[in-house]
Amino acid sequence: MAIPIGRRRGDGQGRAPFDLRRTSFGFALIALIVAGGGVTLRAAWHSAVRHPFLAALVVLPVLVGACLLLRRRRRARRVAEAVTQAAYGIVEVGLAELDAAEAARAEARLAPPEPTGHPVDYAQLDPYAFEEAVAELCRRDGCADAEVVGGAGDLGADVVGTTPDGRRLVVQCKRYGPENRAGSQDLQRFGGTCYAVHAADVALVVSTGGFTEPALDYAEQCAILCYGPEELAAWSEGGAPPPWEAVAAPVEERAAGFNAP
Repeated sequence: MAIPIGRRRGDGQGRAPFDLRRTSFGFALIALIVAGGGVTLRAAWHSAVRHPFLAALVVLPVLVGACLLLRRRRRARRVAEAVTQAAYGIVEVGLAELDAAEAARAEARLAPPEPTGHPVDYAQLDPYAFEEAVAELCRRDGCADAEVVGGAGDLGADVVGTTPDGRRLVVQCKRYGPENRAGSQDLQRFGGTCYAVHAADVALVVSTGGFTEPALDYAEQCAILCYGPEELAAWSEGGAPPPWEAVAAPVEERAAGFNAP
């Protein structure tokens, strides 16, 4: 018994047969559309020749609309160009201002301190204002992190900071009158903490009333800088370098001087 073999998909199963009638109708429709378009254009041309005023009424709005559209596009392009140029101008101005500000800051960091021109009467300040004024002098001359730390339990340190070359600065401020000078006991209390407790590389005592001779002798033994009214005025007005520039000895030598009998 013969078993019919199924038709393979590649044999064209399901493919629509060629329809000559539909194809002929499509070509005829295309030809009719082309011929109709040509007839219409020819009729419009003859009508325009016979009735130019009517043709002008039809064509003129089209031309005006096209001109307006072209003009609007040109205006939009000019506005976009102007906005772009303005934006670039703002960016360039901003960058120039940033560069100028950075150059000014760098110049200020490199420039040496200038005389203030208006001497400050530090003896007229209250103790806290005097400490703030000394801290400001330190910041002005390169100790950017100088701050007031004085108060109860400060153990002799009123202002601390870091010198431009990386040394630790510890300052005690004595806002005394001219008849009340800092004595040796004041210096001894400060000398007992400035190195051992506060790890000072530069120890400084600033007194608006000056120092007694025993206090100066003790300070010299312990490598403690003493700034009285004259030294403070010269420093403040730019007539003298900052105090830490006078200290060049290593820390070990200062510690040896502190431990000397």
